[in-house]
Amino acid sequence: MWRDLLPIGRDAASGGYRRYAWTGADADCRSWFRAQAESRGLTYETDRNGNQWAWLGDPTAGDAVVTGSHLDSVPDGGAFDGPLGVVSSFAALDELRARGAKPGRPLAIVNFGDEEGARFGLACVGSRLTAGQLTRDKAHALRDGDGVSLAHAMERAGYDPEAIGPDPERLARIGAFVELHVEQGRALADTPHPVGVASAIWPHGRWRFDFHGEANHAGTTRLDDRRDPMLTYANTVLAARKKARLAGALATFGKVAVEPNGVNAIASLVRGWLDSRAADEETLAAVVAEIEQAAVERGGRDGVDVRVTRESFTPVVEFAHDLRDELAKLLGGAPVLPTGAGHDAGILSGVIPTAMLFVRNPTGVSHSPAETATEDDCVAGVTALADVLEGLACR
Repeated sequence: MWRDLLPIGRDAASGGYRRYAWTGADADCRSWFRAQAESRGLTYETDRNGNQWAWLGDPTAGDAVVTGSHLDSVPDGGAFDGPLGVVSSFAALDELRARGAKPGRPLAIVNFGDEEGARFGLACVGSRLTAGQLTRDKAHALRDGDGVSLAHAMERAGYDPEAIGPDPERLARIGAFVELHVEQGRALADTPHPVGVASAIWPHGRWRFDFHGEANHAGTTRLDDRRDPMLTYANTVLAARKKARLAGALATFGKVAVEPNGVNAIASLVRGWLDSRAADEETLAAVVAEIEQAAVERGGRDGVDVRVTRESFTPVVEFAHDLRDELAKLLGGAPVLPTGAGHDAGILSGVIPTAMLFVRNPTGVSHSPAETATEDDCVAGVTALADVLEGLACR
């Protein structure tokens, strides 16, 4: 399975993956998922939001145990973020069958669409729509960098954008969702444990900072006469690092767009996207407010107008304690740890019991071609997931 999936959407120059929602690479990943489901005799379906499902047992029976993750990627992302969870889910089902386990509850594997949000700027679109956290109108309004709407992209890929929206009937048939994911960080790296259990997800969000200045000639405009938004942006990046460090939080400007984007032209507009995360919502709100204040104050000195728009926000997620504790018990006391990364399991936690397993990442690197996990740890993850599914669905 891993070898078949590995070349899909891989950039030859960077070695990273560019599996963006509703593109050719995404379609190839979806075809791979369907082939894996059908080769195992599972009931395959796509829901109204484009999420893929593979069922063992009656999908309508209720109290189902679901596992899975996503197959899309960030720009030049690694091979493990998302796909490890999907591949491991099919492998865990194979392991259950090899053990002769007989599920008393329906089992399903899911591939949630557009988890990373790399193309349209909003993460976890598939699960947000399903959980009712994203309306159809707001989803239709999402556009990529080329101005293509999500609705048009879905339609071009063969899906009906008018059908998207909340799916409470489907969620009501799910008793538990367990997502396996490569660890993003090094909490397990210096321990003897190849697999950990998630306790919570930090609150996090994305904010767009628009710095409006005045375009002018780089070679003839005196420094004192400039209204250069790049200066304000640069100062804001430094301020974000300082404010986050003082608060014990995280703040990252990882994407920027410049107009008119000429070497010999002073910019008229710099647009930067802030990703910020913290252990609690009060700290996160304070850090973002301090970054915005620093931007506005510097803009006042530079003659630059600063406007801030919150594009997405996910509150703190506490995974279901009873399910979390049951997983840790089934795995013989696996360590329980929080994460700063968002996941589909976090989105769904408000409507169904969810939990997560993390497979040890020896370097901690993620969202990069250098992302990795050892084969032994990946196999340990499959075994752990099979143990969890057997404990939840077969006893």
